[in-house]
This record gives sequence, C-alpha cells and structure tokens, in this order.
Amino acid sequence: MQEKLLNIINSIKKNKFEDEVLELKPEQQLREDLNFDSFDLAELTVKIEEEFGVDIFEDGLVNTVNEIYAKL
Repeated sequence: MQEKLLNIINSIKKNKFEDEVLELKPEQQLREDLNFDSFDLAELTVKIEEEFGVDIFEDGLVNTVNEIYAKL
C-alpha cells in the first residue's frame, strides 16, 4: 500500500516536473511538504480511488500522508 501511494504521488510530481519523493513519512503535509495544490489533490483523489476503490475526501479534507493511510 505504501509503495503504491508513493508511486501515485511521484507520478503527480513528475507531471509537474518536480523531484520525486524517495520516502513517505506519515507526518508529511500534502500541501506544505509535498507542494500539492488543489489540482494535484484532485488528481490524487482520482488515482487513489482507481487503485484502492476509496474516496479519501469522502468525509472531509485530508491533510497528511497518515490521514491517507487511515482511509485506506
């Protein structure tokens, strides 16, 4: 699960021509640490739903990697 999430995040960062993330840490903030904007978060939601069948924003905002893990 962690490896798949890392691959999803890196695919989004690659599309923005940003350096990939080598390791995900639970405390990482999606906006501040991973530099995701609202479009990136929308893409993240779609890709996670395709991969895991879960809408991570169904119950409200998700701000950290750990909150994504909790939803999965």
